[in-house]
Amino acid sequence: MAGVDLHVGWLIIPIFIAVVVATANAVNISDGLDGLAGGLTATAFMVYSVIAILEQRYGVAGFCLTIVGALLSYTWFNVFPARFFMGDVGSFALGTALGVVAMITDTVLLLPIIGLVFVAEAGSSALQILSKKLRGGKKIFKIAPIHHHFEASGWPETKVTMRFWIIGQVAAVLGLITFLLGRYV
Repeated sequence: MAGVDLHVGWLIIPIFIAVVVATANAVNISDGLDGLAGGLTATAFMVYSVIAILEQRYGVAGFCLTIVGALLSYTWFNVFPARFFMGDVGSFALGTALGVVAMITDTVLLLPIIGLVFVAEAGSSALQILSKKLRGGKKIFKIAPIHHHFEASGWPETKVTMRFWIIGQVAAVLGLITFLLGRYV
């Protein structure tokens, strides 16, 4: 983002690794319902394509738009009831690519906003594990990650997916607005 000039030097290497590993795992954790990870990553990559265009990084924008096109055609067949499944190979690859794009566009601090649902999914799993370890086996959620908690609470899979998509789209737009405000204000 314009206006923030932070020199991290050699720390860029562990920062890069942390961002990529965290994003890859967060997307992987979100891949548990038909269409969920595909729809969320399509939204995130669409916003990153706009950011890349605004930064005049047309190669990055083309990459993001290619992923969006692939994800939309994939998600067409992955929504409930899914005929194709992403699995770890797809979710880790998409999460890795998303983290790399955030680093390339220098918008790592926007990534948790744009990928808010990914943060919530990974955070719910981390909280569940910590709670069970620190509170003698007591859970916070019926089951983690949180999309399965809502399923266990009686929500149909399609309802969870659609609501998470809406939250993901709103968060992505807020991330884009934050980018624009940081760029032009």
